[in-house]
Parts: sequence; C-alpha cells; structure tokens
Amino acid sequence: MTELSEHQGETLVRLARETIASLLGIKADNPLDQEMLSTPVFQEKRGVFVTLKKKGQLRGCIGSLVGFESIVDGIRHQAENAAFHDTRFNKVVAEELADIDIEISILTQPQPLEFSGPDDLIRKLRPQVDGVILRSGSYQATFLPQVWDQLANPEDFLGHLAMKAGLLKEGWKNAGVEIDTYQVQHFEE
Repeated sequence: MTELSEHQGETLVRLARETIASLLGIKADNPLDQEMLSTPVFQEKRGVFVTLKKKGQLRGCIGSLVGFESIVDGIRHQAENAAFHDTRFNKVVAEELADIDIEISILTQPQPLEFSGPDDLIRKLRPQVDGVILRSGSYQATFLPQVWDQLANPEDFLGHLAMKAGLLKEGWKNAGVEIDTYQVQHFEE
C-alpha cells in the first residue's frame, strides 16, 4: 500500500473540512482543486476514519475498517458521518465548525493476531503502533492507534475496548476472543 505524503494528508484533511462545511451551507474560501483529488494514491481502496475534536474533546469519530471505496470517497462519507451521524453526539452546527479540529486516519488492511492467551496477547500488542479490533461472537469494537495516547496500559486499553464492544471490562480475556491489528497514517489540522 502506498504511503501518503504530508501534503497529500493535508489535502485529505482539507477535503474532510470542505465536505462538512459544504453540508452546512458554508462556501470554502479557497476550494480544493478537484483534479488534484484524482491522484492515483487517492483512488486506492483503504479503510479510513475521520475524527472531530472540539477543544481537545472527542466530538465525533466514524470510519470504515476496510476499503470498499476510494480514499477520497471514504473521507467524504466518513466526514459527513462523523459530523452528522455519530449517535454519541449532537449534529455539528455551522457556528461550531471553526472550533472543531479534524483528524483523518488511513488504515492498512487488518490482520488477525495469533495469541495463546491474555498474557501472550499483551506481549504481542504494540502500543502506539497497532489499532486493535476485538471480536467476541456478535460483539465488535475497534480503537485506532491514537487511543494509546489516553490508554497507554495494554490491560486498560483492552478493558475499555471490551466495554466499547458491549462486553465486561475483563471480556478481552474470554476464550474465543479474536483480535485483528492494523496500522494507520494519520494527519490532523
């Protein structure tokens, strides 16, 4: 998978902002050159997440773990979803957009992590590097690698991830739990 340059990442962050602004009826002062968005790397099918923060606090975060559309289309759709369809938050309104910082994450393909038990899982996880998908039956949740900044201890990280999935805090230790990991390139304003 192609690594994005800093400039390409900044372009995608601008695309996310322009998408939200446009849906709020706000015209861009200096709109992106649409031809620039046809760059081959932007046409790759990759999982993407768009995260919104207001004064450092989460304001919306939605994405796709796998790429079923181009990076450009994924950023557009997930920017809209993060701003208007994250059920944990009210919809973003025009008056607050200037106070919102946008971060995008471009994901690698998730890979199963083989482990023999809770201790082995802890040993194999790479804090600050791995995004983690936890599955147990019909329960599933993910944390992007950036979440390690708030939950640096692997047991805490996995405990919060288990609760996000709808399990008990110790649910990550259950037999039959499946773990996939992925990495991201992230860019922010």
